Amino acid sequence: MPLPDPRKRNPIILPDGTPHAGTVMLSQVLDHPNIQAGDYSYASDLDPPDNWAQHLAPYLFPGARERLVIGRFCQIAHGARFITASANHAQEGLSCYPFPVFDPSQMAGFQPDTRDTVAGNDVWIGYGALILPGVRIGDGAIIGAGAVVRGTVPPYAIVTGNPGTVQGYRFSKPQIARLLALKWWDWPADLITRAEPALLSGDLDMLESIAPD
Repeated sequence: MPLPDPRKRNPIILPDGTPHAGTVMLSQVLDHPNIQAGDYSYASDLDPPDNWAQHLAPYLFPGARERLVIGRFCQIAHGARFITASANHAQEGLSCYPFPVFDPSQMAGFQPDTRDTVAGNDVWIGYGALILPGVRIGDGAIIGAGAVVRGTVPPYAIVTGNPGTVQGYRFSKPQIARLLALKWWDWPADLITRAEPALLSGDLDMLESIAPD
């Protein structure tokens, strides 16, 4: 079957013919200078907000010095949040109190943490997960419901709990290497459509046979 239209705000059509307002293509709703979202990545929420950027990354204000980067084909469940670097307080002094933010002459240049937060391609972020500042999530990873994630998540890892820890991997190391070499998420849409049976069935040999030269 054809891929969903990445230019359509609400890609899911309910049986009665109406679009499902609670699921949105991120590239169509994240109008924020510090956020980049790849095609086909979507978020779902049981109470869809008016401002999806503020909803998903509540501390990422325009003018901040960090970015939130979300790859292609990501899936973000209800309640997931990205706590980006702007939320962090300085910890080197005797107090963590952010005195400069209350002085307009100092506020613009005061940001103790400027790390970007990055989710790779084909990442599934489960219900209520919390992604902390500077996290790097590898391609194909699964972030379990309610997980609190920090640091670096390897490709195709499964992370659960608080603190979030790697519980295992979706595939063997050789299989992961083959998938990372294929980078199917970057293929043309018609080729991904052809590859859908392989992607759904876990047939890596079939996927490799479809890969472009």
